[in-house]
Amino acid sequence: MEVVIAKNYDEMSRISAEIIAGEVKKKFDLTLGLATGDTPVGTYKELVKLYNKEGLDFSKITTFNLDEYVGLDPLHENSYNHFMKENLFDHVNINPSKVFVPQGNTNDPEIFCEWYERKIKEAGGIDLQILGIGRDGHIAFNEPGSSFASRTRVKALYKETIEDNARFFKKMEDVPRFAITMGIGTILEAKKILLIANGKKKADVCARFIEGPVTSMITASALQLHCHATVVLDEEAASMLTRTEYYNWVRDNKKLVQKKIGR
Repeated sequence: MEVVIAKNYDEMSRISAEIIAGEVKKKFDLTLGLATGDTPVGTYKELVKLYNKEGLDFSKITTFNLDEYVGLDPLHENSYNHFMKENLFDHVNINPSKVFVPQGNTNDPEIFCEWYERKIKEAGGIDLQILGIGRDGHIAFNEPGSSFASRTRVKALYKETIEDNARFFKKMEDVPRFAITMGIGTILEAKKILLIANGKKKADVCARFIEGPVTSMITASALQLHCHATVVLDEEAASMLTRTEYYNWVRDNKKLVQKKIGR
């Protein structure tokens, strides 16, 4: 796992967008896994800037979102489909036929989840998966205790997750209690993973999933098992790490090596 520590949220967003853009430039028909929530908003804004200023091409890209609330129509203002359109899709040249977001209002969630898994495989698997992290260490909606072998499925949400997401809804009782989510097993099959996190509220859990033991009680710790996982944090989110000097040394020397070999 590579850990990159940025000074602040804006730098974290720029670095993350540059990583994503780099993968898009290397493979024009990239399959990209997307996350929602507050954290990636800045990253998506930076990608839109790269599209407008440098012509970063999204036209051949296929995207799969991690999750969606059960019961929400795609047009609902709090649906993740709406979030993606508002923050990225409506601002770049992405092909709508290549965009996949779990359908929260499906009549048969089990059948839909099986279909979603098939579509990911038909696309050749996910090349780069973007992740955020919850305060309890969950990735996507894989709450503590989720199996590392889990696939796309319906998951009941923890009280803490419901409370964290209540700010997006008018009333607490409006917050969905279930979500369709990619499983840990699905996520780990991505060729590369990029997790981003910011703020002091994430400091403890970031230290635990990066430097602590691998455990299903902190599902993000499964990234320790992945051979191409990168974590980009701002200084606040990294403030409880014990090996920051090493992470910075690796980053600085990686740049030197790349410079010497002409990358």
